[in-house]
Amino acid sequence: MSGVSGRVLVVDDNRVIRQLIRVNLELEGFEVVTAADGAECLDVVHHVQPDVITLDVVMPRLDGLRTAALLRDDPRTRHIPLAIISACTQYEVDCGVAAGVDAFLAKPFEPAELVRVVRQLTHREPRDPRGPRDSRESGEGGPPSLDGRHEAGQAESARG
Repeated sequence: MSGVSGRVLVVDDNRVIRQLIRVNLELEGFEVVTAADGAECLDVVHHVQPDVITLDVVMPRLDGLRTAALLRDDPRTRHIPLAIISACTQYEVDCGVAAGVDAFLAKPFEPAELVRVVRQLTHREPRDPRGPRDSRESGEGGPPSLDGRHEAGQAESARG
């Protein structure tokens, strides 16, 4: 499809939130596929072959943090950038970082911020298949915090 910015797999158990994310990303040229929970995400991810996956944290059957860990453990999906889009606690952010999540966006979110985070993840270097990248070696800041900005004390990326 010409003009497509990338394919995003949106995983959220709330149908309205899935649709909100879908519409905002499609308006910006992304192709969007949705899943209702982590189990469905794992069922479709190999067929969909997304450039980015967004995950809610609290979902039935398989939550977003366990889904992220399983995606990172699979050599076929460990390179896919992951963004948590959820009203999550600092503990969940810490667990997400440990699971290999690349970005966090707090609900409720601004549509422009959602697009910015997804676009940034779509255009970044692929994750090293040997494991998580060390942000100090790459010159990039740490994972974006809940509001999508880099953690305090980390350098902003020179990329736009």
